[in-house]
Parts: sequence; structure tokens; C-alpha cells
Amino acid sequence: MNLRQLFLDHVGQTSLSPMMLEVVSAEGMYLYGPDGKAYLDLIAGIGVSSLGHRHPVVSKAVKEQLDKYWHTLVYGEFVLNPQVRLAQLLADQLPDPLESVYFVNSGSEACEGAMKLAKRYTGRAEIISCKYAYHGSTQGAASLMWPTTFSQAFYPLLPGIQHIDFNCLACLEQISEETAAVIVETVQAEWGVRKPIPGYLTALKQRCEEVGALLILDEVQAGFGRTGSLFAFEQFEVVPDILMLAKGMGGGMPIGAFISSTEIMDVLAYSPPLGHITTFGGHPVNCAAGLAVLEVLTTTNLVAEVRSKELLFRDLLTHPYIRDVRSAGLLMAVELDDFNVIQQVIKKCLDRGVVTDWFLFNERSLRIAPPLIIERNEIEKSCQIILEAISEVYAS
Repeated sequence: MNLRQLFLDHVGQTSLSPMMLEVVSAEGMYLYGPDGKAYLDLIAGIGVSSLGHRHPVVSKAVKEQLDKYWHTLVYGEFVLNPQVRLAQLLADQLPDPLESVYFVNSGSEACEGAMKLAKRYTGRAEIISCKYAYHGSTQGAASLMWPTTFSQAFYPLLPGIQHIDFNCLACLEQISEETAAVIVETVQAEWGVRKPIPGYLTALKQRCEEVGALLILDEVQAGFGRTGSLFAFEQFEVVPDILMLAKGMGGGMPIGAFISSTEIMDVLAYSPPLGHITTFGGHPVNCAAGLAVLEVLTTTNLVAEVRSKELLFRDLLTHPYIRDVRSAGLLMAVELDDFNVIQQVIKKCLDRGVVTDWFLFNERSLRIAPPLIIERNEIEKSCQIILEAISEVYAS
């Protein structure tokens, strides 16, 4: 049997029609197939490979840590250099009081930890999330989803979840003294890229403070330079009580975190102790990768260049059948007509050597979220291919 058939036979499937792109190597902006064909990666593993594939600084850090030690003991017991240095550098980049970092393995785990922390600190049970948001697929995180397209089949999930409309100021009155936390994406990604309106996040934070609820900002997709600042919330004059990170944090290695004040975080350590534990969270090799990513982002112009690259994409993505282009830095949505059209465009782009994707809660839009290292000529090439694919789909 060839590798593709073995993939179908033995790797648990997430859909009936996987993309089936066989990857044998990757470098920078490109994935390579067994025939040597290069694919320009415009989704970066859904925002993960923020510095491209196998970035030399990250690769060097990983290899050096591999030669020192790997897993030692469950997270939180031993003093491990990569963990401590990454936590310190994160705290240095964040405003007070975001100083205490709890490392996990993924965005879903960051969500689970943040929810537990909020309930433990406030002594309340209700969690409020926004409609058309995505915070993960584990049972607690999936409980936050509305609509229930991807969660209904697994009910019952977590009780005590309420949903409000994103950018709805009147809806903030639903946040009450029964609410432990409100969890919101700083930029709604799976909706098809929706940014907060002016004043929304500050009004949300004010309402949370009025009733004693915590504000959790999910920057699993929007963090690490994706929107043109190191953290997206920096653009909106608000500081969360808890911040969730993952995806681009490890430059391709699995790592996530939830971050809060020491006062809030410390409640996980007593009554009971081990209030939240993880075996592989904060893995030394992954933390070494995360540290390298953050050092690159804070010592180069990559984040500062996001805005000009965003504008170039927007200038070039002009076509009679493109209904809208929405963007928050290099997180972009190109709106067409329907899911059938989107799927055809994705396939034709792949045939031409460009990897794109779709959104969970917006079937009319094409996802673009390339590595931050993308260059002008690569933007021009990819946009030309996207426009050609759109023209061919509509012509047929």
C-alpha cells in the first residue's frame, strides 16, 4: 500500500474529504511533495508556523535543547531553564499584572485551564462566550461554541454557559454577579475575521469589573504578531485578567499558555493543591522553541512589517467576484459566494501550488494566514494564483 492509503486506513480521520497533500519536507514559506513540487503555504498550519517552516533560529534552539534534556517530571515541580526564561520574556512583553504563566500543550488546554482558573478564583460557575467564536474542541471548550454545528453531537457538555453577540454593547448587561468570566477572541477568527468595534473591549472590561467577573481574551490565533502587534489586545486599550496563547507561540512546536496575575494564578496551588496539572505542558524542547520565536519577534521588524504586507494583499485581491476582504494584519478572509465555490477555489489553488483553507463559521470565505516571513514577491505570486483560481471556478 502507498502512504496515502495507509493514511486513510490507520490515521483517525476528521472529515470525509481530507486535503491529502503528502508532505516530505518543508522550508520557509514552502511545503514540498514527494514529486518535488513546492506549495506556497498561505495558512501556516492554521496560524502555527508564524516564522515559516523550520526557521533556523527555532531549529537551532530545539536541537540544542534536545542535547541537554527532554521531559523530566510533570509540569510545575522542577526548575527548568527554557520554561523560566520563556515565562520571564513573556511577562516582560505584557502589561501588569499579567506576570504568571501556566504552560500547556495547545489552545484547547489553555481554554480549559483559563475556565477552571476563573471559576476557582471567583467561586462562580457561569461562563459567557460570544456567538460564532471558537475556543477549542475539548468538552469544556466545545461547550462555549454557538452555533452548535460542531458540538451538538457530543451533548451534554458543560452546563452554565451563556452566549452573547460579539460587538453588542447592549448584550453586556447579561454579564452579572453570577458570572465567573467572559471569554472572547480579541479578533473573531472562525467567523471569518471580525474585529471589535471601537470601545467594545473597554466596555466589556468595565462591565466585568462592575460585577466582579474576569475577562479572558483568547489570542490563540491572534497572538504573536499575527495582527500587527505582538498581542492583538495592545491595539484596543484593554488588559485582560487572563490571556490565552498557543498556535504561533511555538513556531511549529506544540505549546500553549494561559497567563494571569500571581494573585489569581496562585489559587490553583491550594484547596486543593494541584488544582490544574499537566504531564507534558511546558515541555523543555517546546519551551526552547517558544523562547526562540519570541526572541525573533521582539528583535526583528517582522511584526512591524505585518501592516504593509496586509495592505499589499488587500490591494492585489481585487476581482469582480470577490464580495469583501476582511483583515486583521495577516489574518484575512476573502469572501465569495458559498461553500461549494470556496472548496473549488481551494482545490484549484492547491493544484497551482498554493495552500489556502476555509473557516468553521463562515462558509463563504477563503482563509489567508501566511507565515509572517512572507515576502512581497510571494504575496504577488499567491494573489495572482488565487485570482486565476477564482476566475476559472466562476467560468465553469
